[in-house]
Amino acid sequence: MLTVAALAGSTLLTAAPASAATIEDRALTIAESKHGDPYLWGAAGPDAFDCSGLTYYSFRHAGRQLPRTAQAQYDSVEHISRGQLVPGDLVFFHTAGGYVYHVGIYAGQNEIWHSPHPGARVRRERIWTDEVWFGRIR
Repeated sequence: MLTVAALAGSTLLTAAPASAATIEDRALTIAESKHGDPYLWGAAGPDAFDCSGLTYYSFRHAGRQLPRTAQAQYDSVEHISRGQLVPGDLVFFHTAGGYVYHVGIYAGQNEIWHSPHPGARVRRERIWTDEVWFGRIR
């Protein structure tokens, strides 16, 4: 169960005990609750996010710490295959040279919750490339 708390004019979801849902389920729900919040480079909430700021914020409020940048998040998680992917896992977008430049939270049905780029807002969107790696927080 998630509870809602008012925090200086914004809404913050706080996680219920671990038995209520998995960390991944709670993080996904938190990311979903940020639908429509604007992209802002370097922002990690509560009302604006860059890509890794959204994952950082969602997992922190679900009860797990992640590093702040997409590359550092990739380096810190268990790497999994597409076949192991479940909602709440992380999807990392990378260059052909292996540089991780974007991250989102897997929502199922080949879609992620993410904060895509300047001028955009947090949204659910289809994974648009095969240049992705997957990770699970443990």
